Amino acid sequence: MKISQIMLFGVFFIGISSIEAQEKTSLTLDEAVKMAWEKSNEVTLANTKVNSKKYELQTVKNNQYPDLKISGQYQRLTKASIDMPNQGESASLASPDRAMLGMANLSLPLFAGFKIQNSIDAYESLYEAESVTAAKTKEDVALRVITYYTALYKAQKTLDVLTENQKSAKQRVTDFIELEKNGIIPRNDLLKAQLLVSKTQLSIDEANNNISNINFYLTTLLKLEPTVKIQVNEDDFFNLKTTNAPRSDVLALESRKDLEAVRLQQKASEANVKIAKAGYYPTISLLGGYTALDLKDIITVKYAMNFGLGLSYDLSGILKNSAHVKEAESKALEVKNTEAIMTDRIKVEVQKSIEDYDLAINQSVVYEEAFQQAAENYRLVKDKFDNGLADTNDLVEADVEQLSAKINTAVAKATIIQKYYELLSVSGQLSQSFNLSKI
Repeated sequence: MKISQIMLFGVFFIGISSIEAQEKTSLTLDEAVKMAWEKSNEVTLANTKVNSKKYELQTVKNNQYPDLKISGQYQRLTKASIDMPNQGESASLASPDRAMLGMANLSLPLFAGFKIQNSIDAYESLYEAESVTAAKTKEDVALRVITYYTALYKAQKTLDVLTENQKSAKQRVTDFIELEKNGIIPRNDLLKAQLLVSKTQLSIDEANNNISNINFYLTTLLKLEPTVKIQVNEDDFFNLKTTNAPRSDVLALESRKDLEAVRLQQKASEANVKIAKAGYYPTISLLGGYTALDLKDIITVKYAMNFGLGLSYDLSGILKNSAHVKEAESKALEVKNTEAIMTDRIKVEVQKSIEDYDLAINQSVVYEEAFQQAAENYRLVKDKFDNGLADTNDLVEADVEQLSAKINTAVAKATIIQKYYELLSVSGQLSQSFNLSKI
């Protein structure tokens, strides 16, 4: 009976382990970015806004086509009285009991102060601006994925280093317990070794907490189940190319989508100024129509066609329209100033990103040297401790310094990759680096 229970527990434990293993998903950075582009709410919203602008543009284009309206009436009449005083007293007409009327009217705008064409130009610019804004949204989403992905790798790598160090720290405690029992070391040294184990455990718990939080952020962005545990493969991560990093703001001023969107909005605002000035001109339209009337037993009208020109001129608007023109010109100036401000901001962002990228590279070199120095220092202190020439404080301090140097070295390379992609983002080159233009 006991054997059966043990076997059942073993099968249950194997099942739980396999489920946990299945939940772990190895995902490359390229796959994660593409998944975000396809599934994130931000990208979906951006694409919807582009479609809305497309329909608005089509609506404006329809204004250049003729308007054709057809109307018809059928009415029943009751005891209609018809008098014809000019025909004398003997004139009399039958009382009709129904009336039918049909009309068709055609209106084609010929001239409206160039308002229609300028409206089309304005909405075309707005549509293009919304399209490049959507592209910028995709780049922003990609950068968020990169930030989470890099942070997840750093947290996982930190956990690996801490776990490895914890094993040696626990072994040191085991050794110190025997030494303390034999009176070779004082109890205070044992307590210091145990304290290091406790502190390392706190760091491990914090690393696990960071991994859980970052993993949740990333799975939420990628529309994955919260139970999925994303595992960053170190080889895939460090195979990413970080060459040809931009060294000036030239590419940014040519390629930044947000700056391009502002420039397109500027074109739209200039077209809006022309639209406002259209109020100074008359509107001329080509008119045409057809009318059919049947008043039973009284009159029948067929083939009553008409055509001509229609002229409309708002004379009072000539005086009132100047305020509308000034408003449009002021908004155009706002957009122009916005472009100037954004240009300066982009220059600052690019310069900062270049400095941050160079700093990450330099720090990586220093961290690598520091790790070699810390490892050698720990080896020397350990030898001195084994020979009674160093105390526990020296050994623990050397161990902590080696652990810190190992963690810094592990995450420094990831920081270079993160700063590289941040530099590509502020330079408007992030999409090209992942070849995402076809998504």
